[in-house]
Formats: sequence, structure tokens, C-alpha cells
Amino acid sequence: MSDIPGDLKFMRSHEWARLEDGGRVVVGVSDHAQDQLGDLVYVELPNVGDHLDQGASSAVLESVKAASDIYAPVSGTVLEINDALNDAPDTINRDAWGEGWLFVIKADDASQLDGLLSPDDYAAHVESDEH
Repeated sequence: MSDIPGDLKFMRSHEWARLEDGGRVVVGVSDHAQDQLGDLVYVELPNVGDHLDQGASSAVLESVKAASDIYAPVSGTVLEINDALNDAPDTINRDAWGEGWLFVIKADDASQLDGLLSPDDYAAHVESDEH
């Protein structure tokens, strides 16, 4: 597994969240998740302005192998989506931690991130899933 960035929080379902200034939370999927899905061929993202509840299905990633729901790591309003993924969903395969981000939420309560996994806890979670 690639090195996990230290500034991220994780859901057990493999979504990552990065808190930025002003309560903005960038959301993506882990390198492990994209590797498990395989070559991504389609991405369905939420709409800007949608309000998402923490833990609710908010996007779908489809690969040649499977489709996977993506869950919101925090409650909030979608500020931005990564439109580039519509034409190049495989960006997630190439750069899950960076250019493959999915959407940005304005968190209703950024402290919800405190309940997510740290990078070390996430690495242990992935390792335990593989055994």
C-alpha cells in the first residue's frame, strides 16, 4: 500500500477526508480502495449544493469489476465536485490521494472528523481486513 498522507482522516469504508481552512472538507477514496476496485470507468458525484448527512451514500464509483457506494465522512453542503473525473475516472487509480479527489463539503460540524480513523488506525484496519 502506498504511503498514507498524515493529514487525512478515514472512514472504515475507505473514504478519506482532509480538513482545510473555513471548514472545507475534501473527500476522496484511499489508494487501497481504488486498488481493490480496479480500473475505474465511471464516477457519479453529488451535485453542488446538495446537503449530505454523515455516513450517507453520496457518490458511486464503477469499475470493470464492481460498483461501490461512497459515503460522506461529515455532514454538510457540497461546495465543489471534481468535474475532471467525468472524462477521466481513472485519475482516481493514478492519484487517489491528490488529483483523484471526489468532492468538497462545507462541514456543518468539523468535529465529526474526530470520530474518524487516523492514518495509523486506518492502516491497521486495512491490514486486518487483508488477513
